[in-house]
Amino acid sequence: MNAFPFSDNNKRYYTLDYFYKHKFNTKVFKVSLNAGFTCPNIDGTTGSGGCIYCSKLGSGEFAGDKEKDLITQFNEVKEMMHKKWPQAQYIGYFQAHTNTYAPVLELQQKYESILNLSHVVGLNIATRADSIDDECLNYLEELNHKTYLTIELGLQTIHEKTAKLINRCHTLTCFEEMVYKLHRRNIPIVVHIMNGLPGETREMMLETIQYLNTLPIAGIKIHMLHILKDTPLAVLYEKHPFKILTKEEYVSIVCDQLELLNKDIVIHRITGDPKCDDLIAPSWLLKKFCVLNDIDKELQRRDSYQGKLF
Repeated sequence: MNAFPFSDNNKRYYTLDYFYKHKFNTKVFKVSLNAGFTCPNIDGTTGSGGCIYCSKLGSGEFAGDKEKDLITQFNEVKEMMHKKWPQAQYIGYFQAHTNTYAPVLELQQKYESILNLSHVVGLNIATRADSIDDECLNYLEELNHKTYLTIELGLQTIHEKTAKLINRCHTLTCFEEMVYKLHRRNIPIVVHIMNGLPGETREMMLETIQYLNTLPIAGIKIHMLHILKDTPLAVLYEKHPFKILTKEEYVSIVCDQLELLNKDIVIHRITGDPKCDDLIAPSWLLKKFCVLNDIDKELQRRDSYQGKLF
C-alpha cells in the first residue's frame, strides 16, 4: 500500500496531475504561451545577458511562437488536446521570459485575452521576484479573485555564491519578501529550483529544499541544469569544464529532496525537458520518461515518499 496520501497511482509524490484532477474534477492542461516580454536581467535594468543557462527564448522553448497572437498560440494547442480529451479544461501558462515585466494595462490585455476563452480555468505566470511592483501586486490580487492564479518565481538556489555565478541578479532576501507579499494576498506560489549548478554539492541542494519548507509556497519545479547552445553557460563549460550530474546522481538527489519536502507542496516538474537540437549536455535528459521511471523505482526501492523525513 502506498504510504503517500496524495496519489491514486504508483507515484510517491504530489503530482500536478493529481492536484488538478482533484481540484477541477477533470483533466487539465497547461498551454505554454510566449507573450513577447523581455527581462530586466537582459535589458540592463538589473543586469545584462540574462541568467547564464537561459536560452534566447527565455526558458520558453516549448512556449508558442511569439510572432503569432496569444489566442492563436492557445488554440493551436487546445485543438490538439480537445480531440483526445473533449472534457478537458485549460490553464494559460505565460512562460517565456519575465511575464510581469510590463505596464499593468499591457499585462491586463494579454492575461485576460486568454482568461476570456472558453474552458480556461486559470493562469500560471512565470516571473522574477524583482519584477512585481505594488501596482502589479494589486492587479494580481484582483485577478486571483477572478480565476485560479499561480505565480511562478525563479529561485534556482539559496546560495548567494552560486546566484552570482549564474547571474540571477536578485538576492535571496528579495525573493523571500516577494513570497510573503504574494502569500498575504492569498496568491499561490510555485518556486523553480535547479540541481547540478556549478560548484554545488548534494548538501547545498538539500539546503535549498529545507529553506523552501519554511516558506508558504504551494508548489515546486525541480530542474536539472542543462547546457544549451549559444548561452553564457555553454561558453563557461567550454572554457572551464565542470562536473555535470549523472542520471543516477540526479535521481538520488531528487529522491533525497522529496523525502525532505513538505508533503503538501505540489510537484509541478521533476526533471528538465530540453530540445534535442539545442542541447550540449547532459544527453540523458532527452529520455525524460526514463528519468521519471527511475525516480519512481528509487522511491519504491527505498520504501519512501515525499515528506517522509519532513
